[in-house]
Amino acid sequence: MKDMLHEMGHELIHVLEDNVKLIPFLFITYLVMELIEHKTSTKSRLAIQRAGYAGPVVGSLLGVVPQCGFSASAASLYAGKLLTKGTLIAVFLSTSDEMLPIFLSEKVALPTIFKILGTKVLIALVAGLLIDIIFKNKEHMKEPNAIHSVCEHEHCECEKKGVLFSSCIHTVQIFVFIVIISFILHLLIHTIGEDTIASFVLNKPVLGSLVAGIVGMIPNCASSVVLTQLYVEGIISVGTMMSGLLAGAGVGILVLLKLNQSVKDSLKVLGLLYGIGVVSGIAIDVIFPVIF
Repeated sequence: MKDMLHEMGHELIHVLEDNVKLIPFLFITYLVMELIEHKTSTKSRLAIQRAGYAGPVVGSLLGVVPQCGFSASAASLYAGKLLTKGTLIAVFLSTSDEMLPIFLSEKVALPTIFKILGTKVLIALVAGLLIDIIFKNKEHMKEPNAIHSVCEHEHCECEKKGVLFSSCIHTVQIFVFIVIISFILHLLIHTIGEDTIASFVLNKPVLGSLVAGIVGMIPNCASSVVLTQLYVEGIISVGTMMSGLLAGAGVGILVLLKLNQSVKDSLKVLGLLYGIGVVSGIAIDVIFPVIF
């Protein structure tokens, strides 16, 4: 019992260390959202909404930068109806969590790194633009005061207590939620074992991509670490790895499920994310293996 409590304490500390770097991203995101809600006019909000047409392009480029906070920020802005569905998907698809740091630490050839990053950006950009066309781009962004709905959902009383206070409250609420869920996932991964998870995707082209997509969607950096390391060691194909990394969006998935008031819409986003990731990974293995 004592050993188990010690292990749980160790896991909790690891989770806190892993996620504390999210705090600045979350705070800045909510501060911007609060300022938009409190300070901007209707015309300014409409201008922000109109900028959504170029969202997938910007989102796919920014998402590929190795930092875990951007996907969380994008999910928060989507819940506040400031991003289109295509922009959110573009960010989620291009995000890779720990892939780039692992590639660099393992001295993977730079041309290979650029090909993989470029492929992720291209898939994210094309998918985001097509999704905005299919879903008529601004279907999600119809309500001019939708940012306020996030505040009502979290009961932060921001109108009474000011922008800074409410931004801090939102940040703490989401951070605590992320830590709790990440802690549970860490315990599950520790119990099941990374080797057990890895065995489901070894040398199984199509099945491997299907399973890798599920593994990738685990909102925890461990999934990207496992998939990238298996690829670096030559155990899984580039397509299998890409299926998992495209489908994965780190803690952005947690933030989306926490803040988006439409469960149906959140599931639609996750379904698109998984489908695009798996199909792209299989296509890479079948059609473009020689490129990598």
